[in-house]
Parts: sequence; structure tokens; C-alpha cells
Amino acid sequence: MMCDVLEVSRSGYYAWKSREPSERAQENEALKTKIKAIHDASRQTYGSPRVHAELVAQGEKVGLNRVARLMHEGGVCGRRRPKFRKTTDSNHEHPIAANARA
Repeated sequence: MMCDVLEVSRSGYYAWKSREPSERAQENEALKTKIKAIHDASRQTYGSPRVHAELVAQGEKVGLNRVARLMHEGGVCGRRRPKFRKTTDSNHEHPIAANARA
């Protein structure tokens, strides 16, 4: 029934289902393994730009967007820097201490 809805022949569906993964899909799986290893070696801090730079340094010819896509598909993400928090409030009515000089 789904073959009729999608306008695909049954023989074509079963041929697709039993077909080997494409060369590109196999390369992507190998890259996912390398990406995960690089990410783990960085204590899970590297994002796609740094992972991409590391892959290029290792001699891989791969684009930044492909690395980002594969990281997203694999659930791998870099650690974000915390937001800046202002801890000093200089706008108060208390007297300001003078600088001590020795």
C-alpha cells in the first residue's frame, strides 16, 4: 500500500532496501567515528570549527558544513562558553576606598 502511495514499484523498494550503502554513506560513517574521537580527545569541548581544523590537519578533505551536519546527526556538540556576568556594582552610595600605596 505504501509503495502505491509513494508511487514506487515493490521490486524497486526491495532492491533499494537490500542495496549496500553508497560510498558517500560509508565515508560519512568513517568520518563520524573520527569526529567522535577528536571530540572525546578534546574533553568534549570542540565544536565543528575546531573539529574541522583537526580533520584538515590530519589530511582529510572535508568541508565545515559537512562536519557540522555529521556532528548534529551524531548528537555531538561543543561546550559553550558561559555568559559574562558582571560581579562588581560600582553604582552605589557607599564611600569608595582610596588606593593603598606602599
